[in-house]
Amino acid sequence: MESSILEISELLRARKISPVDLTEECLAGIEALNSVLNAFITVTPESALRQARQAEREIQRGEWRGPLHGIPVALKDLIDTAGVLTTAGSARFKERIPAEDADVVGRLRGAGAVLLGKQNLHEFAYGGSSLVSHYGAVRNPWNPAHISGGSSGGSAASVAAGLGYAAVGTDTAGSVREPAAFCGVVGLKPTYARVSVRGVIPLSSSLDHVGPITRTVADAAILLRVMADPAATDASGNVMSPPDGTGWQPGGSSNSLRVGIPRVFFYEDLDPEVAAAVDQALSIIANLAADTREVSLRVDTGRTLQLAESYSIHAEFVARHPELYQPETLRRIRAGQNISPAQIAESRDQLERSRREIRQVFEEVDVLVTPTTPIAAPALAPLQEQPDRLRPAELVMLRNTRPFNVWGIPAISVPCGVTRAGLPIGLQISGPHWGEASILQLAHAYEQATEWHTRRPECRA
Repeated sequence: MESSILEISELLRARKISPVDLTEECLAGIEALNSVLNAFITVTPESALRQARQAEREIQRGEWRGPLHGIPVALKDLIDTAGVLTTAGSARFKERIPAEDADVVGRLRGAGAVLLGKQNLHEFAYGGSSLVSHYGAVRNPWNPAHISGGSSGGSAASVAAGLGYAAVGTDTAGSVREPAAFCGVVGLKPTYARVSVRGVIPLSSSLDHVGPITRTVADAAILLRVMADPAATDASGNVMSPPDGTGWQPGGSSNSLRVGIPRVFFYEDLDPEVAAAVDQALSIIANLAADTREVSLRVDTGRTLQLAESYSIHAEFVARHPELYQPETLRRIRAGQNISPAQIAESRDQLERSRREIRQVFEEVDVLVTPTTPIAAPALAPLQEQPDRLRPAELVMLRNTRPFNVWGIPAISVPCGVTRAGLPIGLQISGPHWGEASILQLAHAYEQATEWHTRRPECRA
């Protein structure tokens, strides 16, 4: 599976290939590789093939719905699907079958996407490794001895391995972008509230986002246009529907963009190979943009609000049935139990101040560029053998992504290199609230100027 959604959709529209053939190819890949990667919890071959046959009939009648029509995609198993098991990677929900689709699933169905199934994740999305799951750890297709990242680990691994053309994940501290970086694919976190979270099992309502994982920037733009809530509003109540025209697509020139480089915090304590790859990427971006300059950002590293919100979601059930949670998830949830209402109120005020303050940065620059993660994907076994190392390691992995959830601004990770051991490295591009067009534009320009997005792991369909 080498074609992008943008490429394959034109062949589908022209009836040169069949959605049924595409779906059967993806299902065969899942059958062959899921025992290695553990990327899927639930596969739905019968309904996927039924959807593919319906898409084929509609396209043959000239009823093409758009570039996702007939395209096989999958969903993180945190996103409700009517009549299909939705577990959040937990024994608590091992028999949970929702009656309704999440909003984002309804929008995908309306666009004619073929849904392949539900993907493995870090339990309740509370972690950045996808090692803690009732269904076992997800493995990286570039090297199955390494983690895929998380919490959308199964989603990123499946896209990298060619087990679907795209996936939909969630991102509370980097859970779309970090696994995308570790698996050598594209991960986009939109502006806070750009995509509805209704029907998505929450982790922290103030920080949760839903976003696409794809193989190219253009494909991420296609997914986001479908997924975006047409009723999304900004802080002033203005409706921020996706704009029409080429500005929403990653086309046009990036040479008018002013690029900010926040060296302090984001470029500190990097693995040398990550630092070298990102420096090389910056030299390319300097030729693609109007200007690059260093900028200073105040980064809020507090986690009080997220801890408190996560605890409030689970408090009642944890008190009654703690045995249905993985021990590490239980420990993390309970870390928020003694936070006072005054501390929560103060943290919410700080969050709003941070989201106002970040706007000032974008008076000086149009986008920001950082490494997505300070390190490449670590080996799986040492983290499993020494569980006390897991959470500190995850906090390092998520260090560069979490601030963008606090600010609520859009950010995308694109491949920018590989280590000597053959593990992918990611570059993160972010922009102002509702500024997805700018980050897509620069990300696309960088992607087209390099070949990193064309590389494929050995473990692939």
